[in-house]
Amino acid sequence: MLKVMIAPVTPFQQNCSIVWCDETMEGTAVDPGGDFDMLKDAIAQQDIKVTKVLLTHGHVDHASAAGTMAEHYGVKIEGPHEDDLFLIEGLPDSGRKYNFPAYKPFVPDRWLTNGETVTLGNLTFDVVHCPGHTPGHVVFVHKPAKVAFVGDVLFRGSIGRTDFPRGNHEQLLSSIRKRLWPFGDDITFVPGHGQTSTFGWERKTNPFVADLLFDDEDDAPA
Repeated sequence: MLKVMIAPVTPFQQNCSIVWCDETMEGTAVDPGGDFDMLKDAIAQQDIKVTKVLLTHGHVDHASAAGTMAEHYGVKIEGPHEDDLFLIEGLPDSGRKYNFPAYKPFVPDRWLTNGETVTLGNLTFDVVHCPGHTPGHVVFVHKPAKVAFVGDVLFRGSIGRTDFPRGNHEQLLSSIRKRLWPFGDDITFVPGHGQTSTFGWERKTNPFVADLLFDDEDDAPA
């Protein structure tokens, strides 16, 4: 039932995921960071009915076109966690800093917390609050299809940067290991940038969060 099309947007090549339910054709864009006209055309080609916009976090390359998309389709924005409000309020300044087009300012209609769910047609996604890259970062997991949209928490062979305002390296490691790994090694994830991977592959090979780096008793680096 779950269909996904990855559309890299902006000079940052951020993976905006166009996601829809093939039974109802209700869909969304996870992290529409820019290039709205391109995203709109891709959505129209698939004959998707956009019913909401989903955000993993408030950085400009993930969120700058969210307000424009929500206004165009007449839908609400869900996510991230409220701790990213300061980033969303700062999007106009961030856009000018990185020479992004002037998109419509917004405040999410629904803040998300750990353990909640979001729906899309007949699909239900678990919401996982994973602070560290940003304090309000969330991840969306569709357990039946074994797919996760992780934003900038985790990458193939790497993890998110923590040198931005209110980033926290140890918190990010904990978020990944304690909140993502329990979903299972067979979860395929779409990162905010770069190639897809699986939780199991990263547990074996990722130089930041591989199991061999940690003491199982206290989850501290070995």
